[in-house]
Amino acid sequence: MLGRYRNFHIVSLPSILLALLGMLFVGIATAAQDLPLSVTFQGRDKFYRLVEQAQEQNWRALPIGDRTARVGMALLGTPYRNYTLEIDDHIESPSVNFNGLDCWTFYETSLAFARMIKAKPVGATPRDLLHYIELERYRGGVCTGNYLSRMHFLEEVFYDNSRRGLATNPTRALGGVPIHRNITEMTSAWHSYRYLVHNRYLLPAMAAIQRRVSALPVYYIPKSKVAATEKYMRTGDIVAIVSADRSGYTSHVGMVVKRPDGMHFMHATSSHSHGHEVVLDVRISQYLHRSSDHLGIIIYRPSDI
Repeated sequence: MLGRYRNFHIVSLPSILLALLGMLFVGIATAAQDLPLSVTFQGRDKFYRLVEQAQEQNWRALPIGDRTARVGMALLGTPYRNYTLEIDDHIESPSVNFNGLDCWTFYETSLAFARMIKAKPVGATPRDLLHYIELERYRGGVCTGNYLSRMHFLEEVFYDNSRRGLATNPTRALGGVPIHRNITEMTSAWHSYRYLVHNRYLLPAMAAIQRRVSALPVYYIPKSKVAATEKYMRTGDIVAIVSADRSGYTSHVGMVVKRPDGMHFMHATSSHSHGHEVVLDVRISQYLHRSSDHLGIIIYRPSDI
């Protein structure tokens, strides 16, 4: 967690002034120097051990899904740590933390590393990994230094990256049904996010992003149909859990790994009773039945660059 913040109230300013402040922030952030590598990249020793392991075992020869899962398996046991993306009060930057992962950064780091070792099997550096993180995490694949250039909703990540040819979303083709939500997640819980606490004039623009994401076509596979869908999934498919909470679409994300009895869910779990770390869990269909909050799944299938 980021720690406790006071529950500030948004200053009542005309919307035009808020918009102008937001535009000013974009310009300042874009012109700002990058954050130092000591801030944006944690766990270099683990990174270089993984690079060496990938070279010795020739991971780059594996298909993208198997390669991503292989990286994920190497990260099993990594402690769960929330809010690892919130690394500065003002400047947004691609980042990696091998010392602690949340559900989002687990899938993202595994995928970025898998893409990196295919493109650069020898001599990979932390900055190479940050490049592939940027490609996945930011709208259009570009971090401008502005917090709002980051995609904060998986539904937008899946849509934007599929549009750019970096992935496909087979959910609808595998029997997915439409779902619609009016997203308010980031603006209603703004006090939980370091950047928004320190830059509250970004909230109107964040609300506009929420409206755009709410308008995207989203399909999901209901929980009752997931067991029958497992045979169509592939190792390394990214799976987002659709939540009953109507302020957003999804509450958790991980990847699936094929085992003799079905597709098992590998994820960074915040649950202390299930490890509070990166784990290879039960079948995805079984995992969904742990909570009535789990309504179903969205499947996202990344590609090599």
